[in-house]
Amino acid sequence: MTTDVTEITVIGDDDTGLVARVTSLLFERGINIEDLDQAVRDGVFRMSLAVDTSEMVCTEATLREDLHDLGDDLGLDVQVRFPADRETQEIAVLGTKESHCLEALFEAWANDELGADIGVVIGNHDDLQPLAEHYGVPFHDIGDEKGQQNEEQLIDLLAEYDADLIVLARYMRILSPNVVFRYEDRIINVHPSLLPAFPGAEAYRQAVEEGVRVAGVTAHYVTTDLDQGPIITQRAFDVPDDADIEEMKRRGQPLEADALLEAVKLHLNGDVSVHRGRTTVRENGTGYQLGLPSKIDDVTPDRPVDGIGSAVADDHSGTHES
Repeated sequence: MTTDVTEITVIGDDDTGLVARVTSLLFERGINIEDLDQAVRDGVFRMSLAVDTSEMVCTEATLREDLHDLGDDLGLDVQVRFPADRETQEIAVLGTKESHCLEALFEAWANDELGADIGVVIGNHDDLQPLAEHYGVPFHDIGDEKGQQNEEQLIDLLAEYDADLIVLARYMRILSPNVVFRYEDRIINVHPSLLPAFPGAEAYRQAVEEGVRVAGVTAHYVTTDLDQGPIITQRAFDVPDDADIEEMKRRGQPLEADALLEAVKLHLNGDVSVHRGRTTVRENGTGYQLGLPSKIDDVTPDRPVDGIGSAVADDHSGTHES
């Protein structure tokens, strides 16, 4: 995805004056700020800027060096992404033990359907290492014996492989603000429910216990609020009367892979954007399946619709004999 703005992300401990120091540096170099967003969560400060560098009075290398020097002075981590930093984006995939989503991503990549490279697979267990090695992709296990992730190692690996997009392929760990803030709107997760229903762990079990007739899956951007990020794609399936957890997984897992892959393609092609916590698909994004397939329209009732009955009654009110 190529954009015409330079993206700057600033991460660090919260302190006064941080915004002014960064924006002043940009102003002095003739850089126009088109969008600025900041937040603090659990003591971690994050500022994201979209800036126009087309008329700046320094080179890209100088700006990057100046921002990194300022970050060192303030104890901040500053990332700069210029519009033409690379032609092909790099994907980092995070997984735990389930392979179906990773398989779908690898198959699409092998068939040249992604327009991006899968640069690394990172797990909190080593179960997915053979699959990564089969496709010649480096694998790193950052989990301890209980699967608890080493987040500092994760941050270092994402930086080492220069990840443009992080895909959580059924990664069963929560990412802290220290990770999420660094990659805002660049982390995609798939959750096994039709969010906002049944967030958190054991979503299929929750659906069975609540007796729903329709369940599903959701691919969404990751935010610091668990399973509440902007929704990108969803898929649904019927739940039989006698469905158990294994049946839910059997029906849901292929849809998890499908919804996640579709969301990744939308992002990589630049056909989806986030505004005020909701996703918007751009005009050239008509070829994607965001929710139910179009053929469902053939079996979906189109009436009665509120108001039609009264309108018909009004049309015929004068035709009745007294």
